[in-house]
Amino acid sequence: MTFNEGADIRGGKVSRRRGRTTGIAAGGAGILVLAVVLLGPLFGVNIDPSTLLGGGGGVGGGTAASDSPLEECVTGEDANEDLDCRMQAAATSLDAYWSTEVDGYPQPALVLFQQAVDTGCGQATSAVGPFYCPPDQSVYIDTGFFDELRTRFGSAGGSLAQLYVVAHEWGHHIQNITGRMDGLDLSRSGPESNGVRLELQADCYAGAWVRAAQETTDADGDVFLEPVSREQIADALSAAEAVGDDHIQQSAGGGVNPETWTHGASEQRQAWFLEGMENGTAACDTFAAARL
Repeated sequence: MTFNEGADIRGGKVSRRRGRTTGIAAGGAGILVLAVVLLGPLFGVNIDPSTLLGGGGGVGGGTAASDSPLEECVTGEDANEDLDCRMQAAATSLDAYWSTEVDGYPQPALVLFQQAVDTGCGQATSAVGPFYCPPDQSVYIDTGFFDELRTRFGSAGGSLAQLYVVAHEWGHHIQNITGRMDGLDLSRSGPESNGVRLELQADCYAGAWVRAAQETTDADGDVFLEPVSREQIADALSAAEAVGDDHIQQSAGGGVNPETWTHGASEQRQAWFLEGMENGTAACDTFAAARL
């Protein structure tokens, strides 16, 4: 997916976090298990919570982390040439789109980090993949994950695959602020579970953004993105396939066990992404769907 070179991509609450993190937020551990293990990381395998949570006393040593804005990211041309700027552009475009879809839309923050990060949910490491933290309404991405998307999960790994990742996490933000996450029983797994329905809805929301992104404009009326090609759509679908629960289980050398699924099969994820692309957000009620 190519950004319009003249588009103004400044905007959004995007920062790059430097430095080693030093602890976890008080009371955040249980929330992080919910946000990350059950529904958070788009690319989650079965993760041991001990790999993503620090102990209650915090992590010793290190220096305090600091956030810095991506001031070098100004235009769509910057986004086409630099990955971090592409994240900035994605956030700006997503904010512009969702502000027209949700009344009173609050912008989420997008934090780019390396190795580990402190969040409103607790401390997470890169092992969890990209995730959304509901308490601080922030998306966290270690951009090194995009290399893993290609080498470990077998995706083509192009620009639309990367933007699909960001747009999916934004979908979780929409679920959070609209109350879709409230009151769900996330204790069960399986192809029809609430957790899978949340993930597939976020995939659908990502597709809906792609559908509208070619007409979404900056403050000057310039479109953010050039028309999406078939090759780019295929690239995004390859990412959806790569992170399906069945594909991950097969890649790990084990058998496919649908009863353990938390994110949905490859076919499900591709189908709901395309549903959003073809029909927009109105078609994304996965909770009303008789079959996924």
